[in-house]
Amino acid sequence: MAPPDKRIGWLVATLIEGSGGHRTIFQNMQALMDAGHKCHIFLETPDPADRKRPGFLKENEEKLASYFGVRGPKLHAGFKVKEDLDLVFATVWYSAKPVAEMSENVVKAYFVQDFEPLFNPVGDGYLQAENSYRLDLNVITIGRWLAEKLSRDFKCPSSYFDFCADLNVYRPVTGVEKEKSVCFIFQPEKPRRCAHMGLKALGILKNRIPDVQIYLFGSNQILDPGFEHQHLGIVSVEECNRLYNRCSVGLCISSTNPSRIPFEMMAAGLPVVDVHGENNLYDLPEGGVLLAEPNPEALAHALEKLVLNPSERRSMGDFGQRYMKDRDLRNGYQQFLDAVDALLSGNSFPSKNMNKMYNRAPLGPPEEVEMIPSGTDDTHHQLEAIAELNRIENSRSWRLWLRLKRNPLYRVLARCRFGPNWREDGKMKDPRMRLKYIRQSRGYRLILFAKRTPLYSLYLRTRRGKED
Repeated sequence: MAPPDKRIGWLVATLIEGSGGHRTIFQNMQALMDAGHKCHIFLETPDPADRKRPGFLKENEEKLASYFGVRGPKLHAGFKVKEDLDLVFATVWYSAKPVAEMSENVVKAYFVQDFEPLFNPVGDGYLQAENSYRLDLNVITIGRWLAEKLSRDFKCPSSYFDFCADLNVYRPVTGVEKEKSVCFIFQPEKPRRCAHMGLKALGILKNRIPDVQIYLFGSNQILDPGFEHQHLGIVSVEECNRLYNRCSVGLCISSTNPSRIPFEMMAAGLPVVDVHGENNLYDLPEGGVLLAEPNPEALAHALEKLVLNPSERRSMGDFGQRYMKDRDLRNGYQQFLDAVDALLSGNSFPSKNMNKMYNRAPLGPPEEVEMIPSGTDDTHHQLEAIAELNRIENSRSWRLWLRLKRNPLYRVLARCRFGPNWREDGKMKDPRMRLKYIRQSRGYRLILFAKRTPLYSLYLRTRRGKED
């Protein structure tokens, strides 16, 4: 067994408030520190000037504490590792190559939470992300499917830790009355959450069962799906648990790996509907979830089947609670610590059972398919606008532009040049109007102009394949 005093580095993407991927990284990092290891975070620097900017590390230390409650790791700017470390983790596809190119004296690993090539259209971005699994890094995944896929398709030495839940938060609550209702994890900024398909399924369900209550949660993006619903936005974990306790069914769609949400729903006793895809078959148990064909009609059929069948809901809810009883977060941390210990001790990962957990055929649509209410047709265009907004607002160039606008000298010049309303940010409720506003803004036009220059093309060639 490796002594609990190793120096472990993590190459981490830019911090995003509310990011589930970052939360999982830092939870497992905290488990390492609690076990006596010292952790270092090498944080992505979209603006190369940040590597020498005095306030960069302090700002991100504060973000780590306020966003994720993390204190203790030593923070470094950029992916260039100069520390003498025992083990280094890549955590996002474009951090894998810097890890692979490090000295042979360090153990090189890859913390994988999604099959990230699927975040891109099939093209350069897809292939570059896929190539990150061909760098001979030791892979530790969340869930069994990723370990199976990367071992099978890319010959990666792989281990995994199970999807777990904080059982102090996600649990049955006495005195909460059940409603005829469905809650949907609605995150249109994440294409893998299939927001359009989910809303169409809910539109069909609402048309068939008019008195069913629909709750959308997980994002502050607001749109009109064409049917009555309540939009809850981003809610706390405690509010999530109360929502799961009063709803009849939970809808969570994930296409690149299972989400952690179904496991938290099951811990609260809530039956779950998701799509029947290979990514869900190795980790989701038959007794607590119902997997449907990946189309709105089949998903609506699955939701209707459970909403109208209290006995089946109770059976699935009871199973989910029993299944999650031994899957508290501490169990997952221990599995992760065991995998890290194997790496640090120079041992190979032990062979584990990778049989599918869900072996039932997918539920298809009913024989008579309902017409989708016309109000949802407009949803597609709203969701496209949200996806484009998310791409722009999370790009390095746009974040750099916003930082420039916070500079006191720029603010004085802009006020003199454009008047007192120069900071109007265009945050309209309709995402299409906000996208139009941004595309017409001075900053966006300036960025497009800069990207057409030879200097920007030269800059891209020096970025190790990272793209805006």
